[in-house]
Amino acid sequence: MTRASRRRLTLLAAVVALLAAAGWQWQRDAQAAPGSLLALDPASVDRIALAISGAPAVHYEKRDGHWWIVDGTPRRTDDGRLAELADTAAANVLSWRPASDFQPAKIGLVPPAAVLTLNGQRIEFGETSVTGPQRCVRVGERIALVPAHYTPRPPTGHVTDLH
Repeated sequence: MTRASRRRLTLLAAVVALLAAAGWQWQRDAQAAPGSLLALDPASVDRIALAISGAPAVHYEKRDGHWWIVDGTPRRTDDGRLAELADTAAANVLSWRPASDFQPAKIGLVPPAAVLTLNGQRIEFGETSVTGPQRCVRVGERIALVPAHYTPRPPTGHVTDLH
């Protein structure tokens, strides 16, 4: 092999290594990018469970375009409020960090202030951040910081006279 051929081969190997490193960094950045809380379209949510302050979860299902409480005898509930809960899937994440970076009790996740489950995907809400109106939220093995207004609150009342 000539000296020029070795130089081209070395240069080609360096380019391939740089492309591989750039691809790895791009994938890592994409995974760490804030984005939304879940990879779930809020319009596709048709099952919600909500437990606040350790109380038993209340289960909801969307039927024929309306939300129903399905614990006990099914009854209609506030469609707007349940749509707000479904919208939590698209909550703007300010930052993501691995859950291993935190002690769950110190950020209010033992027990969580609220647990919201959207189509089987669990979201746990912890403490409000000391840095502003933001809340720590656990999704799987990651902790997100989201605006505090996404914190679930119990739906108020239900509609009983609709069929």
